[in-house]
Amino acid sequence: MTNSVDFIYAFDILGTIIFALTGALKAVEKDLDFLGVIVFATTVGCGGGMIRDSLIGATPVAALTNYIYLLVCVIVGIVIFFIGSLIHSEKKFIKYLDALGLGVFTSIGCAKGALFDCSAIGQVLCGIVSASGGGVIRDVMSKSVPTILTNDFYATASLLGGLLYLYLESTSLSIGYLFIISTIFIFSLRIIAIQFSIELPKSSSLWKKKRMKL
Repeated sequence: MTNSVDFIYAFDILGTIIFALTGALKAVEKDLDFLGVIVFATTVGCGGGMIRDSLIGATPVAALTNYIYLLVCVIVGIVIFFIGSLIHSEKKFIKYLDALGLGVFTSIGCAKGALFDCSAIGQVLCGIVSASGGGVIRDVMSKSVPTILTNDFYATASLLGGLLYLYLESTSLSIGYLFIISTIFIFSLRIIAIQFSIELPKSSSLWKKKRMKL
């Protein structure tokens, strides 16, 4: 159990760093000041985990009991403030980074849900909330419609990855393999969706087809 907790903690820090990077880069894109970049890095890096922990009763939430979470976010914010202008125009890089964070935090959420005896559905929801919470905060603070509401395959990739994680739990694989396989699966799905513009059907497109038939 101790090894599992340590592994989850390490992955949680990794996910926090990744989402802190996307938050800080979004702040640079919006031309925010020094404090604004750090605030974006911190809230986006810790937001999803804080929402997840609050929902499952893991309180006080990890970000408020372990200073490492906030520290790494602040460090990321400071670094990106100085070098972010060099890479913020690399839209593909940011999307890839976000896809990796999606995979990492989905796996983290599912594992954390299992530790707190959540049901199968609860575990998957923990994964989705962990993965999308930070992104929603980032988009709302930057006055954008959250990606999860406009890009269907964002949450769908997280959902499918969560279901894969549940299946792998029933095997003899170690938690390390569970995390790695699930993360790669979600990352791959998201990148494929980006590359080939894969989306779920929208109601507006269905109505257009009906009008064309009429």
